[in-house]
Amino acid sequence: QVQLVESGGGLVQAGGSLRLSCAASGSTFGINDMGWHRQAPGKQRELVAYVTSGGSTNYVDSVKGRFTISRDNAKNTVYLQMNSLKPGDTAVYYCFAGVYSRGVRRDYWGQGTQVTVSS
Repeated sequence: QVQLVESGGGLVQAGGSLRLSCAASGSTFGINDMGWHRQAPGKQRELVAYVTSGGSTNYVDSVKGRFTISRDNAKNTVYLQMNSLKPGDTAVYYCFAGVYSRGVRRDYWGQGTQVTVSS
């Protein structure tokens, strides 16, 4: 019903920047929050940032002041601007979109994009 396509990952040196994009298509009317989780080798999946349909943003403490999430409703696209990247940010980043139907939340996921930050 909802398809998410991610782009923008890559290899960057510590201190550099990347901008992730996640475009939603299909039945986008029911989408509420959108954001990213990340998964690093040997670590649990971590919620990085999300933005609600009303525009409220939330970040995990480790990225506050460095990452900025934004949303373009006209394009059904969410962006994650990542500045001052650290090696600890290395992970696969998975975009998600939350949809509520009959009081039940369903999450849709992007394919993931690799972010690698070198020392």
